[in-house]
Amino acid sequence: MPVAVRLPTVLRSQAGGHATVVVEGATTISDVLQGLVGQYPDMAGQVLNDDGSLHRFVNVYVNDDDVRYLSGLETPVSDGDEVTILPAVAGGCTPAP
Repeated sequence: MPVAVRLPTVLRSQAGGHATVVVEGATTISDVLQGLVGQYPDMAGQVLNDDGSLHRFVNVYVNDDDVRYLSGLETPVSDGDEVTILPAVAGGCTPAP
């Protein structure tokens, strides 16, 4: 079953410049991420830890629902679902007075 994965600009260079990638045969978010990394190995370090878990500051949504509040990496996906991956943006500094 095809699942569309939407990628933000910061991750597109690891996916050949694509804004959306289709992953076939996925039944869970874990399958989707493994399929994505299988197609674009450079994406692994941006999204997953060495043990296969999701990086702490990477947010994943299935049809606008945050998987952290569903079943995490075991959240099921269905044909035609849209998965969005959003790395958190943080940091910066305030100039000293």
